[in-house]
Amino acid sequence: MPQPDLVIFDCDGVLVDSEIIAAAAEAEALTAAGYPISGEEISEVYAGLTFSDIMLRIEEKASIPFQVSLIDTAEALVDRRLQAGVRAIEGAHEAANSIAKRCICSNSSTARLEMMLTKTNLLPFFSGRIFSSLDTPTKKPKPAPDVFLHAAEAMGADPARTFVIEDSVHGIAGARAANMRVIGFTGASHSYPGHADALTEAGAETVIRRWADFRGVVDALSEWSADA
Repeated sequence: MPQPDLVIFDCDGVLVDSEIIAAAAEAEALTAAGYPISGEEISEVYAGLTFSDIMLRIEEKASIPFQVSLIDTAEALVDRRLQAGVRAIEGAHEAANSIAKRCICSNSSTARLEMMLTKTNLLPFFSGRIFSSLDTPTKKPKPAPDVFLHAAEAMGADPARTFVIEDSVHGIAGARAANMRVIGFTGASHSYPGHADALTEAGAETVIRRWADFRGVVDALSEWSADA
């Protein structure tokens, strides 16, 4: 059976149940700065973006100027909340272990990724194969395709033979722009009504909500590609 050159996992909301924690903290910081917003709205509208990009989009939408210091305030709050409460998503260890050539591509910093992966005992699966958009040559975050292309080059993979697992519309946009195939994931706590439909519309070939379905889906899609 044909296999992909590489499987790229997003981290937040895919391997670790961090999006709901981060969104609540970011909403708290934005609300305190004068823009009332809920964690649920951030999860649905802005998931997959860096906090600085979320700020910029809100500034354009609401004409509210934020202090640059809000970025550091929010990031520090998110880090504290994640350190205290992040958990692995059920089945993530088994899913990672089922793929030989794997890596992570994320908009989170390498330090935050390593902290979360260490706390959830996922780091051994990805040590040396963690790619943060902040560390790429361009430093462009998703939805730009740069971090995906950088990872594929580093891992010696053909983008067209690479699968990406993503929980956000913005992440899927970046993966599709990199000419990669995408499986959507809705198994984290921040998932919302219509989440799967949004991921499909963004370009995911299929969507799963349980890691137990992952390996079979990869095999089926790989076979479909070979026959296409």
